[in-house]
Amino acid sequence: MPELIIYCHKPAGWANTVHVHYWDTQPGAQASAWPGVPMTAEADGWFVHRIKGIAAASLVFNDDSRHQTSDLRLERSGFYANGRWHESQAAAETSLASAESHAPATVLAAPVETHPPIDPSGPLGDFREETIYFLMTTRFYDGDPSNNFFCRDRIRFNRETGKAEDPHWRGDFKGLIQRLDYIRDLGFTAIWITPPVENRSGLDYHGYHAYDWTRIDPRLESPDATYQDLIDEAHKRGIKIIQDVVVNHSCQYGIRGKVHIDHLPIKYYVPQGSEQGRVNHGPYQGTLGNYAWPNRDDIDNPVAPEWYRERHSSDPEGKIPLVDPKTGETVPKPGYNPGRFFGIDANHLDPDWYMQEGFICGGDWESAAVQRKHIAGDCINLATDRQSVKDYLIGSINRYLDMGVDALRIDTVKHVERDNLLEYVNAWKAHKPGLFVFGENLVKGYGWGDMGGGDNGPSFIRPWWYTRLGHDPRNPHSGGDSGFPMLDFGLFSTFRDNLSRGSYDGVGRVLEMDWIYGNASTLVTFLQNHDVGPDNDFRFRFKGEQWMAAAAYNLLWTVRGIPCLYYGEEIEFMKGAPQDVIGNDDTLDTTGRAYFGDHLTDQRISATQSNPLYKHLQRLNQIRRQIPALQKGAMSHVNEWGSGIRFVRNHNHGASYAVVGLAMGSDQHIDVGDIRNGVYRDAVTGNEITVNHGHLSFSVCGNSAGIYVLNGPGKIGTDGAYLR
Repeated sequence: MPELIIYCHKPAGWANTVHVHYWDTQPGAQASAWPGVPMTAEADGWFVHRIKGIAAASLVFNDDSRHQTSDLRLERSGFYANGRWHESQAAAETSLASAESHAPATVLAAPVETHPPIDPSGPLGDFREETIYFLMTTRFYDGDPSNNFFCRDRIRFNRETGKAEDPHWRGDFKGLIQRLDYIRDLGFTAIWITPPVENRSGLDYHGYHAYDWTRIDPRLESPDATYQDLIDEAHKRGIKIIQDVVVNHSCQYGIRGKVHIDHLPIKYYVPQGSEQGRVNHGPYQGTLGNYAWPNRDDIDNPVAPEWYRERHSSDPEGKIPLVDPKTGETVPKPGYNPGRFFGIDANHLDPDWYMQEGFICGGDWESAAVQRKHIAGDCINLATDRQSVKDYLIGSINRYLDMGVDALRIDTVKHVERDNLLEYVNAWKAHKPGLFVFGENLVKGYGWGDMGGGDNGPSFIRPWWYTRLGHDPRNPHSGGDSGFPMLDFGLFSTFRDNLSRGSYDGVGRVLEMDWIYGNASTLVTFLQNHDVGPDNDFRFRFKGEQWMAAAAYNLLWTVRGIPCLYYGEEIEFMKGAPQDVIGNDDTLDTTGRAYFGDHLTDQRISATQSNPLYKHLQRLNQIRRQIPALQKGAMSHVNEWGSGIRFVRNHNHGASYAVVGLAMGSDQHIDVGDIRNGVYRDAVTGNEITVNHGHLSFSVCGNSAGIYVLNGPGKIGTDGAYLR
């Protein structure tokens, strides 16, 4: 019977125990649960574990705390030390001794091996093959008006009738299911939805104010259109579901069944100059309490104090006097301290669940304080290093993975210390091997941190840091790939100064820094999203000319990374509008989060699908889907000159090989040398060129692309306004 004997020399700075988490064993299919099996300690820092009946395994060493290696593969017994495998203990100790003799006075971390983020032969495939359509479920398409809901803030009123209209919670799973074919026709293979778990706040339609991670918000579901139904219907169409997950914070009311945050029931709030029962705010008649609940309250938390729970089930109009347990004053009382209804006293939060260091302000956003302080009054930072929080969040999301969720997007990444956040990411990956997980680390700049480039933020809150495992902020190579890629805010941040002005200028500089990431080919690229756009101070939807947007998509669909489109971009929806409310009187219909469903009705959907950008994106998806080099190929030969850019994508040692030239504005002539010889066919025009001396020249029409594929299929799709 075979036996795999695994040795690991504990790196400096690790906890006293070493675990080995293993999977994909051969022969047979054994796997451990994260964080794996405790290894047996031996002399001089060595640990050992034996697995009977197997000869090979994929594995990760970790200390069940904040340290781990990259994914490793062992196909015979071996010794892991100083970041690599050795055939004998003697060879490993020689390597250790050599490292010590050349090491600086302070040893930060041993280097580790890099690895591809997903095994292409795994059950979930390689996510680099996908393209992503990102939508806010509540603003996409309304399939069930009976679950519509008005938040108490930013209500739109009809000027003529005075009635409330455009409910914040308007789109739903039923509507999304009804328009899955629209997304599939556009060519997208994955849908990223905003967090679907139950939310609570005055403006919670977007899903980022979680109250109960174990339940789907009922304002999204219908009896015949549950979350499970959405997942199943998407899968029938070959579409994957990416669930947005908030790890960093909860809403201001706590977590149902786990922790309560002290405040007064909102139904007792009376604005200054008014009196109880006089509130006239659309559907909120009498009080600002939840109008859809008979008890007119915001929460039903079983761990709230007894007096709160009693008032939850009684006095729906909020008129029976209530003594504030904190101050002794009686409510309802006009103008009584709004903080007792809406605010948070950070010093008195439950330390088993929440941080207690106040709220972010000023320079905190670019310092370590961003990981210790609360984002806002309705985003209260969880103590993510506490076991109670870990068990709750990891267990809650595991349920959705079991339902069939295909990938996760993690919100507000830089607000959680990297090694702590990787505990969550790795636990979900262990629960569902092959899972793709990416994160949002918002930065308005290159995001290089301590590596320079005009970035005044430290590396430990910057995107590249989360894609790595090392502990030297000035040396990305001090650690390998963490397997946790980010949204590519570095590339996005250049668009304000180039694409918005009809140029590719500066893109090459960003691509030259791809080495800083654990694996740049897994970054998720975009032109805009629900928070940012590449104009002015990043607060607006793209407002450039249509041809500029087309040229931007030509770039995003051919460079490394996974392209992501924000709902409505395909028709320049809400062009130039602020991405979110800015002014005190703004309502959602004036922003980039406006309701999109009017463009998807049976009467209007054909016009929507005839838009030149719709057709352009549809063809880009067709081309990318048929050329593996555009999905996964390494980039080389990058040269950018403002009006044009060219590069080579090489996948699997030439198995798929493409030379790409892009033109911005005017026609461009593309020259590239030192390439493979053979017959190249352009996926855009069908033009064929034979290369005998390693040099290829071709012309590209303005705002179009040349995608010359070695032994390629020729023309893919039909000419449009921008690919011709």
